[in-house]
Amino acid sequence: MIDDMMLRNLSSAPQRSYLHAVTKFSRHFGRSPDRLGLEDVRAFQVYLVSQGIF
Repeated sequence: MIDDMMLRNLSSAPQRSYLHAVTKFSRHFGRSPDRLGLEDVRAFQVYLVSQGIF
């Protein structure tokens, strides 16, 4: 992921933000992000909305 962000020429601030978001997503499910799919993304979005975060 970091390599992809560097290839897209993202500065360090957006990179940190994206990594922070992926970390929160991964911790929510207790699994590595590479083991999560689109249904998990949707479930996490629903969770964020229910918490008033998203």
